[in-house]
Amino acid sequence: MRNAFADEITKLAGARDDVVFLSGDIGNKLFDKYKAVAPTRFFNCGVAEANMISMAGGLALSGLRPIAYTITPFITTRCLEQIRNDVCYHNVPVVIVGVGSGLGYASLGPTHHSCEDISLLRSLPNMNVVCPADAWEVRALLNAALDQDKPTYMRIGKKGEPQIHASTPKLTIGKAERLRDGTDACLIGTGVLLPTVLDAAYKLKDIGISAAVVNMHTVKPLDTALLADVFATFKVVATVEEHSLIGGLGSAVAEWAADNGPFKAQICRFGTRDEFMHETGNTKYARALFGLTAEDIVARVRRAVEGGPRA
Repeated sequence: MRNAFADEITKLAGARDDVVFLSGDIGNKLFDKYKAVAPTRFFNCGVAEANMISMAGGLALSGLRPIAYTITPFITTRCLEQIRNDVCYHNVPVVIVGVGSGLGYASLGPTHHSCEDISLLRSLPNMNVVCPADAWEVRALLNAALDQDKPTYMRIGKKGEPQIHASTPKLTIGKAERLRDGTDACLIGTGVLLPTVLDAAYKLKDIGISAAVVNMHTVKPLDTALLADVFATFKVVATVEEHSLIGGLGSAVAEWAADNGPFKAQICRFGTRDEFMHETGNTKYARALFGLTAEDIVARVRRAVEGGPRA
């Protein structure tokens, strides 16, 4: 994803003279091509992320389209006050990109995990929150974010993510994408876990359960028209995300359902538990530890469809 991001912003900088890129002292070699195209519109802001966000807010107020980028926890939790006061309060079009979101940097420990970022940023007025599922969606949603006249937060993976699309899809912020039809359950995925969600749908088919799959690439604003259809159609609705169960996609969907129900659909939420990961392991290991594998999804959704216990 980060390679696709670097390539796409280079293209955008060549096509638009209002694009300005700010980096939190990472990926300098990765952005060599960008610097060759727009050397005066690249700023290495160092390990001073709060200052970087304030700079981005000022650039946006001056009529430019800044994109701020660094490792996810450092561009969200470290500078939440600046995002709130310098970007969202003024409702300016800053694009904030967090790389290695969720458990992307699992092996580096909890300081580098970002399982709270959606919760924090979707609570801020004026902020869009988007979660690309693959490199092609990074390109699509980055372009869509730059067309917004308001702030957008985009959380991306790191590298080696499976591809969902064969080319850049046409995505609209706030409008989900239906990837697979079904009749028994609907699996709503967001971000880097979407390939796992699709794998779970195929495994459910093998045991006689028909599962639809929705790509909820935008967590804020939610596609409420699609949710209304899903909750009126399916017996079970499952949300899947590489983020805490508190405040993420599952919470947003449950909040919407509470405000717009009652519905017969049962909600199953998959995400990280309310705890830090004190073990050491790679992303695959961390996902298994938090029950975020295709097999985990299949087991719980099967119980829900068949009327068994929710746990």
